Amino acid sequence: MLSKNKIKQLRSLHLKKFRRSEGLFVAEGQKLVLDLLDSKMEVKEVFCTPELISTVEGKGFNPKNIHSSELADLKKISQLKSSPDIVATVQIPENSLSWEEIAGDLCLALDGVQDPGNLGTIIRLADWFGIRNILCSEDTVDLYNPKTVQATMGAIARIRLHYGNLTGYLQRANEMEIPVYGTFLEGQNIYSAPLSPNGIIVMGNEGKGISESVEPFIQHKIHIPNFPANRETSESLNVAMATSITCSEFRRRMMPRKP
Repeated sequence: MLSKNKIKQLRSLHLKKFRRSEGLFVAEGQKLVLDLLDSKMEVKEVFCTPELISTVEGKGFNPKNIHSSELADLKKISQLKSSPDIVATVQIPENSLSWEEIAGDLCLALDGVQDPGNLGTIIRLADWFGIRNILCSEDTVDLYNPKTVQATMGAIARIRLHYGNLTGYLQRANEMEIPVYGTFLEGQNIYSAPLSPNGIIVMGNEGKGISESVEPFIQHKIHIPNFPANRETSESLNVAMATSITCSEFRRRMMPRKP
């Protein structure tokens, strides 16, 4: 059985201040934990049912850091509706920001995205579309929020998020002549607008969109049109949906055309 102190410590990692002080986050469920064991991220401890111990050892993980645990104890740690059969603590990596890499690739920037599920989905989308870096405003939800981690479905191991002053990031991009795109209702139709293979795509807050402080740094305003144009429809798209459509169109333009 897990001690009360260990359960208390693991539960504390659901809160941002304790994740920061300990430099750890929690991952739950077989797919996520096993993916992280296969990645370059540093898994510290694994807590799992006896049936999974051999699977974890088969990943080359140190047996001394595997703790046989009952489902009842794992449920006390978990924030999932159904009790997971495996939970891990993982070292929070220190990601360095390379402007040379940003300049030569496609990158996302998130301006105040608040929903953990949306952030997790956006990270998963970035992984799918080969986007390796995401610039985040300081008020964007924490990457290591348990709901965000779960929603990434393992993509958290392959995408680098950089939190900081978003206007400062975009000002630097403007100075380096890196194209900066943003989604606006008054923007140019994304399907006819010129799009570059590199650049930064800014996605705004779920309710307020792109903030007034960020807008001046956006050089190219684009818009995802509804269909048909004159039909009454929803006011806007969910930010993760809009990110999916936008990234798909950018990448479509890079695909070789058939003769």
